[in-house]
Parts: sequence; structure tokens; C-alpha cells
Amino acid sequence: MKLVIIKYNAGNIQSVLYALERIGMEAIVTDDHATIRAADKVIFPGVGEASTAMNYLKERGLDTVIKNLEQPVLGICLGMQLMCAYSEENDTQCLGIFEEKIKWFQSTQPAIKVPQIGWNNIYDLKTPLFTGIPENSYCYFVHGYYAALGGHTIATTNYIQPYSAALHKNNFYGTQFHPEKSAETGEKILKNFIKM
Repeated sequence: MKLVIIKYNAGNIQSVLYALERIGMEAIVTDDHATIRAADKVIFPGVGEASTAMNYLKERGLDTVIKNLEQPVLGICLGMQLMCAYSEENDTQCLGIFEEKIKWFQSTQPAIKVPQIGWNNIYDLKTPLFTGIPENSYCYFVHGYYAALGGHTIATTNYIQPYSAALHKNNFYGTQFHPEKSAETGEKILKNFIKM
């Protein structure tokens, strides 16, 4: 199987590579259009700021490549957010694969910090991405922006309010949490994605 991780300026690529190694998989890290298109599965990771990342993708034509992929694609954290329609982070038009919009967490309680950093549970799990994952399993999150609940929500988390922990449309999947940092639950989710 040919597994590709999209190389760009906001990738948490090394930790994704380590997680894949733990489940016996190797991946090619590339921004080459032909190599990405020829992959069996594509992972679109991300840590960073939305507008800078989108500008980088556009400059290299990767925005068009990603939107037109037909194989299973998994966006992680910022990768998932960039697959949405719009982000409030620096007023950024994103890829528009999902209709959901990305919003800033509004915390009215000093004890509830933004960004959310740490473990939180996921529930209302749908699609084969979560096969064998028990309801209320814990995953690792690091983010100040979130996707509201919508028609593409396939997992929910509650922090300040319920929001999309994962999204799905056609061949595109996204997780707000980091499966590569989510211990056995995350490894199982990555295995489920690879089996698709």
C-alpha cells in the first residue's frame, strides 16, 4: 500500500510517522502532485495557523490537488480545519470540502482555558473510522478553534460547548484530535483509516 503524508509548512509530520511505524506502516512525505494523486491513502496533518497554511497550499497548487483527490483522505487537527469552508482564524477561506465553519472558542469561565490542551472524550461515533472504538473513548486535543456540529459530524466532543471531533464527506475524513498522540484509541483509528 502506498501511503502519503502531505508535506507543507504546518505539518506535525514526525509524530504521525512514528504513530504509523508503531502499527507497522511506512509513509512517503511529499508535496509532489503526481505522488499524492497516485497514493492509496493520503494523510493531511496540521499544527499551526490557518491563513499561513492556506497561502502555502495555494502557492504550490496543493489546494486544488487535495480537493480533487478520490482516494481516502484523513485531515488531522489544522488539516481537518483547512478542509472546512472558512476559519475565523485570520478570516481565512479554506478548501470547502466540508461546509462547516471554524470558530474561536469563547470561554466565559476563567477556569476553562483556551486553547483546549489535553485528553477529552469522543461520542456519537459514526462511520467505519470508529469501528471497534467504544463510545466516550479519550483522545488528545490541542486547539483554540473548532468546527461546529453539522451534517458531516461523525464524532462529538464537549469543551465549552459540543462541537465536531470528526467530520466525514465522501472520501474525506477529518479529526480535530490527534490520533497519532491518542494512544491505543488513536492507533486503532489510524488502522481503521488504512483499512478503508
